[in-house]
Amino acid sequence: MIAQTYVQNLLDFIDKSPSPWHAVASIEAEIEKFQFIRLDETARWQLHPGRRYYVVRDDSSIILFVPGQTPPAESGFRIIGAHTDSPGLRIRPNAATASDGIVRLGVEVYGGPILATFADRDLSLAGRVSYSYGQGHLAHKLVRIDHPLLRIPNLAIHMNRGVNEEGLKLHKQNELLPFLAQLTNDQLPQSCFLALLEQMTGIGASQILSWDLAVYDTQKGAFWGANQEFYTNSQIDNLASCHAGLQAMLDDTALNHAANTLVCAFFDHEEIGSESHIGAGGSFLTDLLQRISLATSPDHEDAARALAQSFLISADMAHAYHPNFPSAYDADHKVSVNQGPVIKFNANHRYSSESISAAHFIHWCEAADVPYQRYSHRSDLPCGSTIGPMTSAKLGIRSIDIGCPMWAMHSIRESAGVQDHEYMIKVLKQFLLS
Repeated sequence: MIAQTYVQNLLDFIDKSPSPWHAVASIEAEIEKFQFIRLDETARWQLHPGRRYYVVRDDSSIILFVPGQTPPAESGFRIIGAHTDSPGLRIRPNAATASDGIVRLGVEVYGGPILATFADRDLSLAGRVSYSYGQGHLAHKLVRIDHPLLRIPNLAIHMNRGVNEEGLKLHKQNELLPFLAQLTNDQLPQSCFLALLEQMTGIGASQILSWDLAVYDTQKGAFWGANQEFYTNSQIDNLASCHAGLQAMLDDTALNHAANTLVCAFFDHEEIGSESHIGAGGSFLTDLLQRISLATSPDHEDAARALAQSFLISADMAHAYHPNFPSAYDADHKVSVNQGPVIKFNANHRYSSESISAAHFIHWCEAADVPYQRYSHRSDLPCGSTIGPMTSAKLGIRSIDIGCPMWAMHSIRESAGVQDHEYMIKVLKQFLLS
């Protein structure tokens, strides 16, 4: 029942977080219950023992930390890294177009989603809008339209006879545009879209300047399987890892008795390479760790000493074995749902795991009574990557890439095992307290 409770909490978290901006807002709301204090990057920091802190950069990346009982120079940082974004469709700047009386929204593909899974779903919009008010003032606001608003209808099989043999292939420019409305009278399509935003935000259409809007699936998460042993939702990759890291950090022992300084870093833009001021390839985590070190010691050598004895767990989801497609896997490295966290290996360092970091993680799994698995991608297929290698390289610290096994990664509807989420939380707690 503990595993079921954790996953129900996860499903609620995902359902409240249909965009990276909403995910950070959900995390912020949760940690404020535990007296975390928000820090402003433009202000001077005064950090006090026994308090908890967090920093948000550009609304969609967040880092929270709990100073340890010993200075970082003496015990280092224990860091959990994950990402808040998921592959999908984003609305273009000139959003609306019309033909034959139907208003459609122009979209651009974000990351690497399985495009066919977006067809015939109850879709809507979530993200943020930027607007002007008063005399030249600017502000932004989260927006989420809860009800089904958009749809990408499939072409009937009578016009696409080969779809079952050849698969559904949607042209990114011409065939992915979601339907929004039927035009009435002489209304212009962009005016129709802005009127919708005005209705949903309470901001005048003439004030709205720009937006970051994602297409999302309005269907809520659910348990499934004969024994309810699986769960499904959108954005499991990688909000499940964010949730697991957050639950580990909010454990009473971690909050109040850790010797090390504990850090959870959740970045946007992982799915598009992380090269941004808020991504893992940027300076966000480096800046924060340096400021924490300087707050405890003005000696720059102490900052380097802290990094030299730190450890990063890069938590991202892993590819569970799919028995309908056995040829997609290396026969000696199949991993299964509900069998424990996966250590991900790649000889070309697409994952940051190596023998010593893997040994550490295995030790933490054994101490937490958690099973573990090892995964390696087929040598003849391109391997994905994570924030692990780039973050480890930027900081010069040891790292490992791990994750819970899942099916249908990058589908609009992903699936994973209920027991694995509890296993992940348990081993991350063990890591933070090691």
